[in-house]
Amino acid sequence: MKKLLLLLLVVVVTSNANKLFSQEVSNGAKIEFEKEIHDYGTVEYAGNGQCTFKFTNTGNAPLIISNAKGSCGCTVPSWPKEPVAPGASSSLSVKYDTKRPGAINKSVTITSNAINSPTKVIRIKGTVKPKPSSGAPINKTGAPANK
Repeated sequence: MKKLLLLLLVVVVTSNANKLFSQEVSNGAKIEFEKEIHDYGTVEYAGNGQCTFKFTNTGNAPLIISNAKGSCGCTVPSWPKEPVAPGASSSLSVKYDTKRPGAINKSVTITSNAINSPTKVIRIKGTVKPKPSSGAPINKTGAPANK
């Protein structure tokens, strides 16, 4: 009988400890993005390289984004510097330099206090068309040729 009571006590304590632990872990800010990849498709050379990633703080504490860093100098993120309240939404914008023809496959690494993803990577992809030629003939010095 004592062994049965001891076993029952161990089961009750263990199950309550798991509940307490899971509540502890779920308290805090959480970041959820509407999309994690933006596909520009095909963009004109020197075209609009701006895109926006909307996110929501689904946690129960203010979300603070401490940093956002592009994978290269051609990818520049801009993020809210003020805390995002629980349940509120905000957005992070990314500007890509479209004066670089060819494939786009870049990332932005976001650092925050989110308990579900303290370091989050979002991506941009697409293709920038080649630089258009002016159509004017050019002489050896680089100036337009005289007709």
